[in-house]
Amino acid sequence: MSLEEKERLPEEMVFEFVKVSHGGFERVKEMLEQEPALVNACWNWGGDDWETALGAAAHTGQKEIAEYLLSHGARMDLFCAAMLGKMDIVKAYIADDPAVVHVKGPHGIPLIVHAKAGGQEEIVSLIQELM
Repeated sequence: MSLEEKERLPEEMVFEFVKVSHGGFERVKEMLEQEPALVNACWNWGGDDWETALGAAAHTGQKEIAEYLLSHGARMDLFCAAMLGKMDIVKAYIADDPAVVHVKGPHGIPLIVHAKAGGQEEIVSLIQELM
């Protein structure tokens, strides 16, 4: 099947899935069961502010939602790794480019906020050292 032949997910569905991923775990499970392709769907809030369900869970400290999404094929990113305390992943990103500590995630939220949302003090300290 070519890219042109693939059907797009309904915009309303993607919007709701990303929105509920900020804290509605039961609805996330229900929606993902109905439509597994939502796991990596991305919503543009405007102004090039793209967010996935995993991104939503990461900046709000929703560990249970993030882990559920990851177990269903969501793609790990730096912001989620920081929130979940995945020190090896965070260190690998930083070793490749120390300036990554200044990169912003969805809604312009800094990396350090994601680490704080997850209660990851060791990662918060690492980021602060490089800022």
